[in-house]
Amino acid sequence: MENDLFYNSYRNNLSNFWLIPGVLMSFFFGWLIATRGIAIGALLIILPFIIGFVILVFLKPKAGLVFFILYCFVIPGLGRHIEGPQFGLGQDGLLILTWLGIIFHRSSRFKMRHLNNDLVWLAIVWLIITVLQIANPERPSILGWVYEMRSATLYWVLSIPLVFLVFNKRSDLDLFLNIIIILSLAGAFYGMKQLFVGTDEAENRWLAAGAYKTHLLFGKLRVFSYYTEAGQFGASQAQLAIMCFILAVGPHGLFKKIFYLGAGVLIFYGMLISGTRGALMAFVGGGFVFLVLSKRLNILILGGVVGLSFLGILKYTKIGNTNAEIVRLRTALDPNDASFKVRLFNQNILKDYLASKPLGAGVGASGQWGTKYNPDKFIAQIPPDSLYVKIWVMYGIIGLVLWLGIMFYIAGKSAGIIWNTQDPILKNKLSALCGGATGILLCSYGNEVLNQMPSSIIVYASWALIWMSPRWDTPLPIQKTTV
Repeated sequence: MENDLFYNSYRNNLSNFWLIPGVLMSFFFGWLIATRGIAIGALLIILPFIIGFVILVFLKPKAGLVFFILYCFVIPGLGRHIEGPQFGLGQDGLLILTWLGIIFHRSSRFKMRHLNNDLVWLAIVWLIITVLQIANPERPSILGWVYEMRSATLYWVLSIPLVFLVFNKRSDLDLFLNIIIILSLAGAFYGMKQLFVGTDEAENRWLAAGAYKTHLLFGKLRVFSYYTEAGQFGASQAQLAIMCFILAVGPHGLFKKIFYLGAGVLIFYGMLISGTRGALMAFVGGGFVFLVLSKRLNILILGGVVGLSFLGILKYTKIGNTNAEIVRLRTALDPNDASFKVRLFNQNILKDYLASKPLGAGVGASGQWGTKYNPDKFIAQIPPDSLYVKIWVMYGIIGLVLWLGIMFYIAGKSAGIIWNTQDPILKNKLSALCGGATGILLCSYGNEVLNQMPSSIIVYASWALIWMSPRWDTPLPIQKTTV
């Protein structure tokens, strides 16, 4: 028998036997693409990269956490441009994959004993409270609980221990700061593109589906960039802007000062074009924290005068009223603002409804998931607007007091750790983290910010890095560097 593609004349059996399953797989994949659409074809193309990424995470779990942070920034934009896949579940998958990479890592470099600290235990306590809410007498939908608990608790309890385990070097603090500043800068530039060039087709579909009600005001676009919506974009930009400004006045070299200042100005502009009034509180809270932690009375007084002057100009003058962004920012200080009155009206309704429900209406009974999975419940029809109000609705007054106690404790201990930090460069970076996290906590009074990405992971990682910082602290004189 002569040699051909399939047979070998010397052995009279199949050669290149891999061609048969290869041809069969080609027919199978072709049938999948023809019947299931181009999305399957795209999945097949990226499948080798997914396998490679999984291998990378098992070899270097830090890569999983870094990619998780990147993913948290871009996921809303992906969801708007690629319909079908549940990109939100990718966050859960990345966290679980990174945990598996740690658990099955071939070395013993990850010390679980580092997780025995009050920050981790507080997250676990809140998880237990959330699980107990399944038995809430109001009996909200279990699906609503599942989806709501992810942002309310799950990401908190999974991400903070991960930061302790994989971001455990001082260089990781710089890595984290660089990642979030660069991604926020990219978000600001993309927002400028939306403002000056326009939104694309996918974003127009999203606006037309209902988002235009809150994102097109008096013919003016509230820029949302690749974030969830304008409120989240503005708050996150405000957080990173105040962090950059704090870093810019730190004992860094000239090049870094210029970079931080320039990034802060551009990101601040991103906050302005978002039209998010509550984002102003990030500057109030973050700036106040930095001034107190500076331990310098002259800076505290000067900063206080500048901050109060800025608020006074917004409150009592009409300077800048030719700019739509400044006009909208000014309404944040107007007690007669129509939006503010509606919020107070809704809160009074909730106050009466919750008066006899100290444990609240249950996790998932309010907000987006309440509307979707508990449409028959009265409480689901009233928008919470505020994260504080949402926690009050879901967990009751008892849960709200506990949650506020946890937040005050974390903020207070973070400030105490930084207050005792000796290394001036480290102290400046930690002050930026603490200021940004405190600003987000204040912003969350006006919007649901802390329970949305990327603000959630930025705050959780900031807390963990501050908690770890004493091991990196070394008293050093302030030195001017050239880079």
